[in-house]
Amino acid sequence: MTPAPLLVDARGHRCPVPSLRLARALEVAAPGEVIVLMASDPMARIDVPYMLTDGPHRLIGIEDVGGVLRITVETGAAPSG
Repeated sequence: MTPAPLLVDARGHRCPVPSLRLARALEVAAPGEVIVLMASDPMARIDVPYMLTDGPHRLIGIEDVGGVLRITVETGAAPSG
């Protein structure tokens, strides 16, 4: 059975709080874990994909559900070195 995704709730917070909360969750998550960021700030649609461009994490999708962004990310392996 697949474990439930980790939910990071940043609704009601403006940039950069949603990205910072997601970054903290990514630091402690195991490789392959799925994290769902809930954000009401429309800038998260731009900020989060940009934050993930340097890897190793992967954006799975962004959904707008009633004015709340549901951004799903899969964690990658931590960089070695």
